[in-house]
Amino acid sequence: MSDVRHVLVLPDRDAADEVAVELMARFGVTEQPRPVRDALAGEDDAEDAQWLVPVEDPDRRLDAAELDRFAAEWEGWREDP
Repeated sequence: MSDVRHVLVLPDRDAADEVAVELMARFGVTEQPRPVRDALAGEDDAEDAQWLVPVEDPDRRLDAAELDRFAAEWEGWREDP
């Protein structure tokens, strides 16, 4: 079985933190994801950073379309693997 990882991209740290907690409640993710800062190329200002929330899905039980809608609630999106 190959591992699957979804990556949700959020506009700021607060949104990423909220998404990480809500993933557990809404989708039953068993391990809280850890948000990671992703500075845009050439940008030094923390305000220009995006936040990534990687979600492990080894059993392939998370629906990509549902995750798309979920991330959009926080003005984010899901990156295609």
